Amino acid sequence: MDILVLNSGSSSLKYQYLNSVTGEVYAKGLIERIGIEGSNIAHNTKDYKTQIERDLPSHKEAVELLFEVLLDEEHGIIKDIDEIKAVGHRVVHGGPIVFPTLVDDKVIDTLEYAKRFAPLHNPGAIAGILGVEEVAPGKPNVIVVDTGFHADIPDENSIYAIPYKYYEEDAIKRYGAHGISHKYITMKTAEHLGKDVEDVNVITVHLGNGASITAVKNGKSYDTSMGLTPLEGLVMGTRSGDIDPAVVFTLGKLHNLSYDDMDTLLNKQSGLLGVSGVSSDMRDVEKAANEGNERAQLALKMFYNRVKKYIGSYMALLGKVDAISFAGGIGENSYFTRANILDGLENLGIIYDKSLNDGAREEKEITGKGSKVKVFITPTNEELMIARETQNIVENL
Repeated sequence: MDILVLNSGSSSLKYQYLNSVTGEVYAKGLIERIGIEGSNIAHNTKDYKTQIERDLPSHKEAVELLFEVLLDEEHGIIKDIDEIKAVGHRVVHGGPIVFPTLVDDKVIDTLEYAKRFAPLHNPGAIAGILGVEEVAPGKPNVIVVDTGFHADIPDENSIYAIPYKYYEEDAIKRYGAHGISHKYITMKTAEHLGKDVEDVNVITVHLGNGASITAVKNGKSYDTSMGLTPLEGLVMGTRSGDIDPAVVFTLGKLHNLSYDDMDTLLNKQSGLLGVSGVSSDMRDVEKAANEGNERAQLALKMFYNRVKKYIGSYMALLGKVDAISFAGGIGENSYFTRANILDGLENLGIIYDKSLNDGAREEKEITGKGSKVKVFITPTNEELMIARETQNIVENL
């Protein structure tokens, strides 16, 4: 089934048009600066690339431009909008929605409610959905939520040790994120192992500008590093990850910072950027570290050690681990990062082959001789996962 997959941000729209069965990608691209001067689309097909600048005041105009390039008489890949059977939307936080769901007014209301948990992400997703509904009324829209895979986390791993009434009254708990990716990685790792997904215990390590790690028990999420929001957990590009909550009170009082100020500080000014002072991009930080920048070196060590701590704790939680799988822009492409995370884990039964790891960027097993735990590079494919989940919904309409 041919599905259009959208990942909408507040001022951007990333897309892929692909076949949900074969995984063939017909077109993909990125629309940027929606509602901002200089808005444009970078559109790619197998045989054609183009970049168009156009005033795009809202997501509606962005979707109109997307359909325009897909239908272009000379370089388009469809002749009629009906060739697109459905549109699948990535949504970071679904609130009480955990399964792929056909969009209706009630779903939109629920996503509006869930904005409190993902204020940086959900508004864009809602705008993308409404844009499609305006431009292509009647076209099935399906949301696939990042929090869905983590809905099975047991209470002892998802509820915070604060007064229980805040869980009951305000739904404050660990929701996790990157669930679409972690689910895909889990399924692919089970394939690598030659096992049914229900029979595997895996630690999935999604490392990108946003980063998270999940303990998967019998094919289901058992614990994950991101929490109520995507701020908790690992050190990330601009996010602090785990900190003592009292840091918020202390800095707020010392520097007269508001809640919004602290939100910006921890989400956009911290992590690799905040410690290194160089960049939020791992490649830039690695370059600076190699040139002797001590703060960049410190930022990298903090990044590696936080991942190590989570691997160790998840080994203890799971008891038996079949494999560790690395994914995401950093996890897939930075062999240096993988090496620094895996070095020293031999006593946990995790041994990797340095010769297989060095320079590796593709799907690959890098397990070392004598390792009790398999080690894989498993490039994620969230768009294909969304397309397949969307197909499952549309086929049952």
